[in-house]
Amino acid sequence: MIARKEYLENLLHFQDKHLIKVVTGIRRCGKSTLFELYQAHLLQSGVEPYQIIAFNLEAGEYTDINDHKALYQLVTEQLTPDKMNYIFLDEVQRVADFQKAVDALFIKKNCDVYITGSNAHLLSGELATLLSGRYVEIKMLPLSFKEFLSARPDNSNLSQLYQDYIHNSSFPYALELERPKDIRQYLDGIYDSIVLKDIIARRRIFDVEMLKSVTRFLFDNIGNLCSTKKIADTMTSAGRKITVHTVENYLEALTESFIFYKISRYDIKGKQYLKTGNKYYAADIGLRYSVLGNKRADNGHILENIVYLELLRRGYEVYIGKVGSAEVDFIAIGEEGEEYYQVAYTLMDADGKTLERELAPLDAIQDHNPKYLLTMDYGPMVSHNGIKQLNVLDWLTKA
Repeated sequence: MIARKEYLENLLHFQDKHLIKVVTGIRRCGKSTLFELYQAHLLQSGVEPYQIIAFNLEAGEYTDINDHKALYQLVTEQLTPDKMNYIFLDEVQRVADFQKAVDALFIKKNCDVYITGSNAHLLSGELATLLSGRYVEIKMLPLSFKEFLSARPDNSNLSQLYQDYIHNSSFPYALELERPKDIRQYLDGIYDSIVLKDIIARRRIFDVEMLKSVTRFLFDNIGNLCSTKKIADTMTSAGRKITVHTVENYLEALTESFIFYKISRYDIKGKQYLKTGNKYYAADIGLRYSVLGNKRADNGHILENIVYLELLRRGYEVYIGKVGSAEVDFIAIGEEGEEYYQVAYTLMDADGKTLERELAPLDAIQDHNPKYLLTMDYGPMVSHNGIKQLNVLDWLTKA
């Protein structure tokens, strides 16, 4: 079992705080395992087993728990009156009006409540209104490259391990599977589960093939600017007419299920958010290969995807940076201000034009915030007029 250190420390930080702890993330990213790790810590710290009340609400024995009243009764029957009760509800969004049961448990002084969900809709609508200011969200992703390496005994060849990481998936259980065929089947199952359970059933989508076509388009255009009109036009030109409104609904559903993340643009000079020109990055690159097969990928955009997810893991708010007519791959906004990142797979060309092209947007930024150029090229750290050029695998593993 891989120790998800950052997530576990986050939970421990909020232990016994009067807040509902909500862990969100794509299916199979490790939310249930995180709860198991946390429960083991509680037991080691002196909590008695009967104080831990845990239910995975997608398990077969709980299929009759269909509404908040049944959920509330299920939990309260096991409460210990004179002790703190640690309540874990996995995939709670399956239960209708679950937020009413969660709120009723939350107001009890001897209940510390933890819930997970595989859809961002969990924190929208009535739950956000009912529990406003009374919950903290812990956003979980599949394994980082550093976590992936922790499960590999030989880390001497980082470049080869990076290829394994992107092709064989960052989902934790994929590490248990040795044959590429088994990994593909496992990823197919995750994809089908997300599409069928988190999107089609909840959104009542009838044109499943069109949804899958839009999903394939996004996987094939990771890191490219995508507008709803462009996607609709592409589908229509392929003989499958679709409206812009329907595309918007599909994109919203795909991002709600955490299979994709939307990143918007930010005007660095004007200090304003821009409404047009979004990009989409995948929660796991292995899913891309599972859906598209061996279709050739843009290595630079795949690397951008990995860097983007890592910035999210490190707690940054991330945007595409616009400076004049140029574009900075990422502007990362954290507690200490802004940082700028440009990502290039390699700078090794004969005339040095690639390096010049990648540095230009960063040079155009006039402030003194940190600037980084991340690349797969090996060599000592280099500074270009204050822009730090780093090997991206070192950056990923030395966080």
